[in-house]
Amino acid sequence: MIQLTEKAAGEVKRLIEAQDLPEGTGLRVGVRGGGCSGLSYSLNFETQEREKDRVFSIHDVRIYVDTKSLLYLCGTTIDYADGLNGSGFTFDNPNAAQSCGCGSSFSA
Repeated sequence: MIQLTEKAAGEVKRLIEAQDLPEGTGLRVGVRGGGCSGLSYSLNFETQEREKDRVFSIHDVRIYVDTKSLLYLCGTTIDYADGLNGSGFTFDNPNAAQSCGCGSSFSA
């Protein structure tokens, strides 16, 4: 399962509202090849479940994850950081053997 902090959930809700997305819009979390460490995280807004998706509801945010990505993301906590060095979603992934400096890619 994937965890979403309350702060990250609040930011997802804020973005959905700011972009005037349809009610029921959730967050698709995935992994794709690329990045400086081999795999990179992807976040997109989603309105419908796809075949082979796992769907979670965390802090009233619907999370969609395809089964292949879930293998790499199981146990990951997604947070939102905003500070002097910038803002954005962060991933604490226990499956990552190595992460790049920017935190957006990893190897497993």
